[in-house]
Amino acid sequence: MMTSVDTDLMRVLADPLRLRIVTLLARETLCSTHLIEETGAKQTNLSNHLRVLREAGVLETEPCGRYTYYKLRPDVIASLAGQFADLAESARRAGDNKRACP
Repeated sequence: MMTSVDTDLMRVLADPLRLRIVTLLARETLCSTHLIEETGAKQTNLSNHLRVLREAGVLETEPCGRYTYYKLRPDVIASLAGQFADLAESARRAGDNKRACP
C-alpha cells in the first residue's frame, strides 16, 4: 500500500507566518486585528496569508460587524496528522524489508 501525504497542504503550512497563524488559531478564534498584534505582520501581508489558508481549507471565517474572525478547522489538521501517522506505521511494518541491489 502506498502512503502519501498532502503535499499542497504541507507547502501551505511550511511558511513560518502561516504556521504561526495556525498555532495561534489552535488556541482560540481570533480576528485579523488580534493576529496582527500577535504576529507583528503588516495588514496586507497577513491578509495574503489568511487568504492562502482559507483557500487551502485550513480556516473558517465568521463575520462579526466590521471584523472577520478566523477559526482553525481541526479536521484538516487531524487528516494531515493521520497521513503522517500512516506513513510512520508503514515504515514500522517495512522493518527489515530491503530491496537487493542488482
